[in-house]
Amino acid sequence: MKVLMINVVCGSGSTGKICTDLASVLEKKGHDVKIAYGRGNVPPQYQKNTVKIGNNFDIALHGIKSRLFDASAFGSKHSTKKFIEWVKEYDPDIIHLHNLHGYYINIEILFSYLKTCNKRIIWTMHDCWPFTGHCAYFDYVDCQKWKTQCENCPQKHSYPASEFIDASKKNYSVKKEVFTGIKNLTIVTPSKWLANLVSQSYLKEYPVKVVHNGIDTNVFKPTRGSIIEKLGCQNKKIVLGVASVWDRRKGFETFLSLSKILDNKFQIILVGLTSKQINELPEEIIGIKRTQNARELAELYTAADVFVNPTLEENYPTTNLEAIACGTPVVTFETGGSVESAMSYGVVVPKGDVEKTAAAIRLLCGSNSVKNEHMNLDIEHFAAEYLNLYFC
Repeated sequence: MKVLMINVVCGSGSTGKICTDLASVLEKKGHDVKIAYGRGNVPPQYQKNTVKIGNNFDIALHGIKSRLFDASAFGSKHSTKKFIEWVKEYDPDIIHLHNLHGYYINIEILFSYLKTCNKRIIWTMHDCWPFTGHCAYFDYVDCQKWKTQCENCPQKHSYPASEFIDASKKNYSVKKEVFTGIKNLTIVTPSKWLANLVSQSYLKEYPVKVVHNGIDTNVFKPTRGSIIEKLGCQNKKIVLGVASVWDRRKGFETFLSLSKILDNKFQIILVGLTSKQINELPEEIIGIKRTQNARELAELYTAADVFVNPTLEENYPTTNLEAIACGTPVVTFETGGSVESAMSYGVVVPKGDVEKTAAAIRLLCGSNSVKNEHMNLDIEHFAAEYLNLYFC
């Protein structure tokens, strides 16, 4: 069987690693897999599986169009047409969509093909962008316009940011027209939370299946190392945070507040920061740049006494799963699908409540938490659920 995945990145970030993890399992089972992507670098071990959509110049132009005219996913016409010609030649049995935003593909051209290709189509939604006129998440501003008609977007300046034009009303109508009416399409969401939102959107005509993200438990497992000693904090209770990008949505400010509340028995370590962020950190926080070294990350998860994910908007974060697989309990805000994984091994606190977050950290660092063994994190289980969908 030939499987074509389409995602903005390949092998990096949470969605990129989800694609490559799934591809690795499918290949072992004898299937031919290609991952079409738009941005970033691909780790060497996955390059044989990849097809790049367009080039960096195409992406730059698309990004400018989005910034000026609120037109994310409406650029890249030439590169998308060229990509569709390649798809016709490759002739996949399954087309598996992931993130389509990110300035690399034109959804009108892509879905014009999908409506006539007579292929089995799976669309894994990693956020809310497919059914809004602009944003990827709307929890933070408590916006409900997506249920009827987006307009006057309160998050115009949020990703995918537009500096001038608010085209949310037009985008909503076009996306509704483009994304509906496709035969043989099944939507997959990693969380029950997102599945519930899809059922209230204009995509409710499609069957929705919840498939929780899996991770490579051969990599993310209790892994002892010397990284804490190298950082000079072996006598501290380690409070760990990990993100690909640290911003308001991921809860960066919460850690700054925690550093003022927790006493010197605790050491906060944040992974995924920029050089600028590291230089501006208070002395109570140790900052580490983003790493592609999975073993090093597993060592950090294992050494931590608690993993904290104070995300303000989230679907089903793989960082929670990675921490749990390494034997570390999670503290997270009551946000989106983050709750669904954290409840198996950790504590959920009200969104934005720093004092209760600190209390949960102290609680978990002073107790022997018991992991719920009913949660299957392994990528093999995750891939098996997708294979069942492919053959439906």
